[in-house]
Amino acid sequence: MSNAPDYLNPDLPPGLKTVKIKLIEATPKTLEGYGQLVDDPNQVKVEIIRWPAQGWRPVDTDSGDEGGITEGTFISEWKGDILYGRNSAVGGHYILGYGTDPTEARANHPQDPKRLLLWHANYHPDGGQMFFPLEKAPFVVPLALPGDDVQPEDFVCFWLKGDQGLYIHPNIWHEGVFAISGQQRFLDRQGAVHARVSVDFAREFGCLLEVDFSVEGER
Repeated sequence: MSNAPDYLNPDLPPGLKTVKIKLIEATPKTLEGYGQLVDDPNQVKVEIIRWPAQGWRPVDTDSGDEGGITEGTFISEWKGDILYGRNSAVGGHYILGYGTDPTEARANHPQDPKRLLLWHANYHPDGGQMFFPLEKAPFVVPLALPGDDVQPEDFVCFWLKGDQGLYIHPNIWHEGVFAISGQQRFLDRQGAVHARVSVDFAREFGCLLEVDFSVEGER
């Protein structure tokens, strides 16, 4: 994608197929390679990646990783069929996903969603990211391992009980942390540079990722 996506007006094409991704419980074993569970957010060091060299001369070892981290509240909120996100750490406001076909999605009803349809994901090459729930409620996080040739089938959705947070490594594909219903708030810490590399499932693959909320994460 040559341009940044319009997160509040995705303007998705009609007739998209869905690709179901597995929902599994987040454990130290299942999260290997992706990140780790968090019991105490103050004990987590957010990784910062040194700015890459442009040629054969290396970046000085006392420079290129001094941007530090930024912190704020990430809010995931369902309004009818539409899942919104706000990230005060980086000033972001997004439509993260849908509970039904986006062309039929309505925000003016109280029913809880039965599934999540995800249209976009990204990764941060400059640093890791930590999310810690401020309310104890289950939440889900779709992730994929690094690589720009990522495919929809590469994603796995992790289910967390809500009594622990999640830290993800740099370059891990994600889109945020998602409430299963209503609104949920998270403490967010991430690299302050906040570089994003995106994948648009709808336009690149003609699909949406589908997560079924009717089953808990496999144990």
